[in-house]
This record gives sequence, structure tokens and C-alpha cells, in this order.
Amino acid sequence: MSAITTGLGNESAKAVAGEAYGTLGRTFAPGHRWKVLGIGVAANAGFSATFSGIPATAVVMRQGYHLDNAELGLALGLLGLGVALSELPWGLATDRWGDRRVLLIGLGATAVWLFLMAMLVAPSGESIPPMALVCASLLVTGLLGGSVNASSGRAIMAWFREGERGFAMSIRQTAVPLGGGLGALVLPSLASACGFAMVFGLLAATSALSTLLAWRWLHEPPVDDKARVAQPAGVGRPPLRNTEVWRMSAAIGLLCFPQVAVLTFASVFLHDFAGLETLATSASLAAVQTGAMVMRVWSGRFTDRHGNRRPFLRWCSGISVLAFALLWLMVEAGSTAGGSHVVPTVLLPLALVVAGVSVSAWHGVAYTELATLAGAGHVGTALSLANSFVFVAFFLVPLGIPWVLVLWSWPGVWLAGAACALAAWPIFLGRS
Repeated sequence: MSAITTGLGNESAKAVAGEAYGTLGRTFAPGHRWKVLGIGVAANAGFSATFSGIPATAVVMRQGYHLDNAELGLALGLLGLGVALSELPWGLATDRWGDRRVLLIGLGATAVWLFLMAMLVAPSGESIPPMALVCASLLVTGLLGGSVNASSGRAIMAWFREGERGFAMSIRQTAVPLGGGLGALVLPSLASACGFAMVFGLLAATSALSTLLAWRWLHEPPVDDKARVAQPAGVGRPPLRNTEVWRMSAAIGLLCFPQVAVLTFASVFLHDFAGLETLATSASLAAVQTGAMVMRVWSGRFTDRHGNRRPFLRWCSGISVLAFALLWLMVEAGSTAGGSHVVPTVLLPLALVVAGVSVSAWHGVAYTELATLAGAGHVGTALSLANSFVFVAFFLVPLGIPWVLVLWSWPGVWLAGAACALAAWPIFLGRS
């Protein structure tokens, strides 16, 4: 928006901006920003149910598609790689063409693609789709779904004022554990009972519903809206040439490595190591997502009131280090006991839930800090850069975990998670 209005008088600037975004003469009710927030939550929840829910079916998927752990890791990793590759292009497109257009195109295409997967990429009877088709389908799913993050984040930053944005962005980020939790609770049992055609069909329906909501209510705010006027001006260099934006994005990505380990392979860990059945595994993963959702809302309100986003991010990093180190020690104790589980089995999912929640509580705060750092004209690009790092984790972690299991078993997986959280901590020591 700032690029459009630079060098123009107030009235002509408003006219140009209004024509560009289709908001000239449009009026909105005072509470319309909450509808925009609701659309952001719905869009992110729908895609989260896809990229977190499909990995939650890992045990059923491994059996249904006749995969070993390495093949399973590759398939799940390619879903994250697709998002990582597409995030930055989608973010640049959002800053150029607006969040409405990008979100409608991305959500609509995702719905169509998942519907095609339900028809063509689901195993049935003796017909097992080839590994290459499964991998390519999940890659394309990620490429299309990458449209959701930056576009919905930019819309929320535009509609909400400073002092509300941390809370609003944190609510949006609750959509990730909300969708992931529902996916973890529903999809494994659905895949086991009805097959993957129903799984992909349900996910297609959620994306289609989000598309309809975005078409109905998502618009650019009026150019004279106080929320837009209150946005900070761009801070100097564009995000891709701003080292502080790169540092923050890298720290966000690092802190996602242990989170992704929980989201992608926790079901396998609880099944293979702790001996839990599908229902108990799904309940544990749903508890992780529910706890993360609650903590994200609280953290947004807390940091809005106290203006302490950077210190809060450091606290989250430190607590995550301790939580994953404790999980490592508990699993190591069980491993060295020759499978006799010195640590009671019931404590393993509890420790996993604590570690998963601690490493998932910070997203809304981090994205708000990053968007503020980048400036109003570059929100889409900055958020997409961070999400590129995030989904690099979604690609690398599922690929790496099977090899870590071969070399160091489950204790090595959780120790590596603690190390990644520790590496992120000093990066948040930048300006508060």
C-alpha cells in the first residue's frame, strides 16, 4: 500500500489505493475485523488439519501404502517441502495483489487438488498407488497450501491496531493446533475405518468452506481505516535485505524443528516405543494441539499488555530445551532398561505433551514481532520468509528422523530437539 501512495497527496493517494484494492466507498461494521480474523482462523485450521493431520495417520499410512519408515518420512517431508518452496512466492504475490485474491486462489486450488487425491491417490483393496504418485501429490498439496499463511497474516495485521495485533495474530495461530488437533483426533480413526479417500475428501471440504468464507467477508480495509493508519511505516530495507528479519526468521525455523518432530513422528513413537493404541495416540496428539492453542491465545494477550515479545520468545526457547531434555532422559532410561520401561508408560505421553506444548506456544508472538519489524508494506514477504524456514523443518525433520532412529534410536530424536531449541535461544537476544 505504501508503494502506491508514496509521493501523492492525501486525496489522490486514497483514490489510487481504493481503486487498487476495491475498497473505495465501501463501509464496514466496527466489528468486521473479527470476521476477517475468523476467516484467517478457518483458513489456517483447514490447512493445518492437512499438514498436521496427515502425519498423524502415519501408522495407518505406513500400512495402507506399504511404506517403510524411510519412505514414510520422504512422503511426509515432501508435504513440508512444497510449502517451503511456495511460501515466498505466495508472500510476494500477497504484498503485490492483496490477501483476498491470493487466499481465494490458493484455498480454491487446494480444495480441488485434495478432491482429486481422494479419487486417484487413495489405496483401495489390492490397488496401492505408486510411491512416486503419493510423494508428488503431497508435494503439490504443500505448494498450493502455502498460500494461506502470509495472506491471512497480512489481512490481520491490516485490520487490527497496535496493541491488539499480538492477541489477534495469536488467535490466528491457534488455528494451527486447532486444525492439527482435530486432524489428529479424527483422521487416524477415519483412515483406519474408511480409508484415505474419506480423509482427503474431508480435507477438501474444509478448504472449500474456507474459500467460501473468504469470498464472502475478506476485503481490504478502507484506506482511511484507523487500523491501517496505525500501522508502522516500513522500516528501511525490504525484508529480503534486512538481516534482522532473516535472523528472526531463522530462529523461528529452528524452534520449529522439535515441534515438527512431535507433529510428524510422535504417533510412531507412542505406538512403537510406548505401545499405545490408535485412540491413546490420537488423544495425546490432540492434547498437544489443545495446549498449544490455549497457550498461544494467552501469550498474545500477555505480550500485548507487557510489550515483552523478545523476552517471551527467549523464555519459550529455554523451557523447550528443558522439556525435551527431560523427555530424552525418560526415554533413555526406558531404552537402557532393555524395554522394561523403568519410567511408567503413562508418563511418556505426558512428557511428550508438555514438550509439544512448550515448543508450540510462541508462534503468534513471533510472527507479530516479525511483521512489526518488517513494516506495513512488507508483511506478506516477511511472514512468508519465516514460513519458508518453518516448512524447511517440515521437510527435513521427517527425512532425518528415520536416520536418527537407526543411529541413536528415540533418545537421539528428543535430544536433537533440545539442541535445536537451544540454538534458537541466542538469536532472540536481539533488540527487545
